[in-house]
Amino acid sequence: MTINAMSCKELVELVTGYLENALPDAERARFESHLQSCTGCRNYLQQMRQTIALVGSLPESSITPEAQQELLQIFRTWKQG
Repeated sequence: MTINAMSCKELVELVTGYLENALPDAERARFESHLQSCTGCRNYLQQMRQTIALVGSLPESSITPEAQQELLQIFRTWKQG
């Protein structure tokens, strides 16, 4: 079976699914294959893991309602570009 190469951009778009074990097997294989040959993406994945570990321990009450609404708006329009 041949695995189609994954670009760095694709990896960035799929990193959340990877970290949540939500990628289909074929996508996970492509993701992990890319990581084997890309130091930059390995570093990015490690940074994402560290960010999740740190941010995951912050209580929701630590962000102001205004900042929360601003972040939600940014996430809603992120893909629209």
